[in-house]
Amino acid sequence: MRIGLREAILLAVLLALPLTSWWLVFRPQNAVIQQAKREIEHKRSLLLKVQERTVKNQDMARENEEIRKQIESIEARLPSNKEVDTVVRQVSDLAVDAGLDSPSIESDKPVSAAMYMEQPLKMKISGDFTGFHDFLRKVEEMDRITRINDMKIVRATEINGHMKAEFTLSIYFQPEGPSK
Repeated sequence: MRIGLREAILLAVLLALPLTSWWLVFRPQNAVIQQAKREIEHKRSLLLKVQERTVKNQDMARENEEIRKQIESIEARLPSNKEVDTVVRQVSDLAVDAGLDSPSIESDKPVSAAMYMEQPLKMKISGDFTGFHDFLRKVEEMDRITRINDMKIVRATEINGHMKAEFTLSIYFQPEGPSK
């Protein structure tokens, strides 16, 4: 079996056809496919980052809502400056209910503190120590935010078990008008 020129050309064409197709068609297509795979992978990583940020944003929004509710809860405990007199009457009534003498109350000038105001009241109370303890407990249980500082307690010499106390009771309140 002898291969002639015609058979050699036919064999060369048969071998050149797949090589040419690979070189001209499949190789460029493979490059396009690889580029598309890289882009897909890049976009997937971006999508994952966006999803993570979305979850974080949702968590932050939820936390912001919780903080807002906590702030509203605290602000609800702050009376307006019109309601401060009511709180002072409540404190005086608590003292009388606890068996103490009616307190003498001297109001100082309100002090600005951040977004609220503080109304200091200098109080003098006398009576049974147990009643004073009950009074302090009831003041602590009030819905309004108060603070007692500069407390001085002295034993009363007239009656055994009685005392005299001087302290500053601060009532926190929101000023009237626009906030911020």
